[in-house]
Amino acid sequence: MSRVKVLFVCMGNICRSPTAEGVFTKLVNDQNLSHVFDIDSAGTHAYHEGEEPDLRSQKSAKERGIELNHLRARKVVLSDFERFDYILAMDGDNYSLLKGACPEHHKNKIHYFLDFAPHLNVKEVPDPYYGGRFGFEKVLDLVEEASLGFLQTIRSQLEDK
Repeated sequence: MSRVKVLFVCMGNICRSPTAEGVFTKLVNDQNLSHVFDIDSAGTHAYHEGEEPDLRSQKSAKERGIELNHLRARKVVLSDFERFDYILAMDGDNYSLLKGACPEHHKNKIHYFLDFAPHLNVKEVPDPYYGGRFGFEKVLDLVEEASLGFLQTIRSQLEDK
């Protein structure tokens, strides 16, 4: 069985998308499913390429048992559209940028991450960069819910095969 390849995307790849990568990785590891997934994150901009996630993201995640300090920011590259099965955007701006850069035959791979948590009635994970501590906690809350929904979706698809 081939692995399910997932890419989480925000703007700079230092707050939301590495948080999503960390949360989803922990979720699949906790459920002994790490052999099923390849998980990564990237940004639509190269503002922070090579940097570790924002320290506030790291601190908030660590309080929930999630380590992010090993991750490094990178920019989405053209080969990502070929490589990944799911490209999950955190907000409308990044969704639009991804759709604009993506070859036509791979556009079906791009989704809003929060589409996997429709019960939240929210489409976008807000950027916490300029906000206070509450913003990072809110991001974690949203990402945890969407991660559960996304994993449930993937499990259902795998069971149908």
